[in-house]
Amino acid sequence: MIKNKTGVWGEVYASRYLRDSGYEIIDANYVCRFGEIDIVAEDKKYICFVEVKTRSENMKYAPSDAVDIIKRTKIIASSQLFLKDYKLERQPRYDIIEVYFENDEPVRLNHIENAFDSNAK
Repeated sequence: MIKNKTGVWGEVYASRYLRDSGYEIIDANYVCRFGEIDIVAEDKKYICFVEVKTRSENMKYAPSDAVDIIKRTKIIASSQLFLKDYKLERQPRYDIIEVYFENDEPVRLNHIENAFDSNAK
């Protein structure tokens, strides 16, 4: 697999997982002046803003470690603009999905629900 395409495949794999888990995908790769949100999905209770991080299985650090305070702040600002534009009435939640690849195949997925709050903590 081409290295710069791994993230795209991770997002596809994460979207399939969310749909199979009962979520409805509202938007993908939402871009605004504050940044990008990989996946916007909803279930019966939440509107979920999902950051997908893809890494190879043998990496030293967890993919979620790459979602630092700066990235969280951008996701939160983007989500507020999304909610203002789309007027959805679900409680927002910020999730991270880690997708692990080995030999160009997804081998594991870790869905971290409520990975951070609206204060980026």
